[in-house]
Amino acid sequence: MITSSNKSTVPIIAVVGFTASGKSTLGMQLAKRFNGEIIAADAMTVYRNFDIGTAKPTQKEQSEIQHHLLDIINASSKFSAAEFKQRAEEAIEDIASRGKIPILVGGSGLYIDSILYDYDFRAPPPNTRIRLELNTKTLDELVAIAGSKGLSIENIDIHNKRRLIRLIESEGSIPVQRPLRQNVLVLGINMPKETLRKRVEARVSAMLAQGLEDEVRHLSRQYGWRVEPMRSIGYREWQGYFAGSQTLDDVKKAIITHTMQLAKKQRTWFKRNTSIEWVNNFNESVEYTTTFLNK
Repeated sequence: MITSSNKSTVPIIAVVGFTASGKSTLGMQLAKRFNGEIIAADAMTVYRNFDIGTAKPTQKEQSEIQHHLLDIINASSKFSAAEFKQRAEEAIEDIASRGKIPILVGGSGLYIDSILYDYDFRAPPPNTRIRLELNTKTLDELVAIAGSKGLSIENIDIHNKRRLIRLIESEGSIPVQRPLRQNVLVLGINMPKETLRKRVEARVSAMLAQGLEDEVRHLSRQYGWRVEPMRSIGYREWQGYFAGSQTLDDVKKAIITHTMQLAKKQRTWFKRNTSIEWVNNFNESVEYTTTFLNK
């Protein structure tokens, strides 16, 4: 197991950025160039069968480069950043033991930072009485309660009732963050908002062409709309459509809008990290990586 004494000996590359910015493609290119394997740092691709709406790497891509932490739990299961950190550390150890480079790829800031800053997730234990009471509240009521307590919801998915409840019951307790891990290179994909929007629009159109509607229909019948991945972008927007109150165009516009809103949150999260080397193309990434691995 990787311990605090030997973490610094394991070189790690992280590829971060906004949704639809091309992180997966860059991660694949770097893995092929520098003999790496990818650890997916995404809160939704951990779920089995949620493929098109999460922009999960294809089977072909997974056959070309080994990916870790994809398709590891069912939709009805719970998964936390703390569990991600544990599994990612195990993957890092496994990859490094075979002489390869672990490459973290994803836009889930908390997941990425849990590795980069060795988060300690020990927090106050859940309060059953408070949790039961909060479970009776609506999402709007929970947001209002958090606001009345001065708790920041900036990095909380306000459509996720469980996370709002945990924020309130823990009084906003956040993980203990240690200094940046040694021997790590963090690459961020830099992209103007206008370019990103065009990429988002193109990706949503591609998802629809690939069969997103059928995927969501099947998963909604299997799991309903209350499991966590069905609350995520690309899935939750379909509920009104299947109920007959929205058109396909409404769904498409909603997915694009919500994706751009997520990108704005990701931009805020990552721009605060002064350790990120922002790159504009593959060649810049290769230069940074070559220097990093040869130092």
